[in-house]
Amino acid sequence: MYHTLIIVGNVGKDPEMRFTPSGQAVTSFSVATNRQYTAGNGEQVKETVWFRITTWGKQAEVCNQYVKKGMKVLVEGRLTPDKATGGPRVWTKQDGSPAASFEVTAGTVRFLSSRGEGAGDGSMQGGFESAEIPPEDDIPF
Repeated sequence: MYHTLIIVGNVGKDPEMRFTPSGQAVTSFSVATNRQYTAGNGEQVKETVWFRITTWGKQAEVCNQYVKKGMKVLVEGRLTPDKATGGPRVWTKQDGSPAASFEVTAGTVRFLSSRGEGAGDGSMQGGFESAEIPPEDDIPF
């Protein structure tokens, strides 16, 4: 059996790199995707989905060096379920509302922002819709 997930979105926070006891690099960062649609009652609905991305080895080192908050990235990888629930990681936000994030182990990370672009400047190339970066308090990791 096999599955692949492809995500295009904006990085929510600068990456964090750590090392396994054996010395292998592991880098994590979050990516937000947006979807906007009109509900049956005519109301405009904005939906943001957060993904927690984990990269390993040389790719982890490259992501730690070049990925920055606000950057647009394409991530190809596999969904990693929460060990406790078998689904996404669920928590309660500071305002009391429920939230969830999906864990993804990346096989490929492509940088869609140019070197000078990113940091939430709002521009986007390639025809992809940009995701909004919420205030620091609302980022789940």
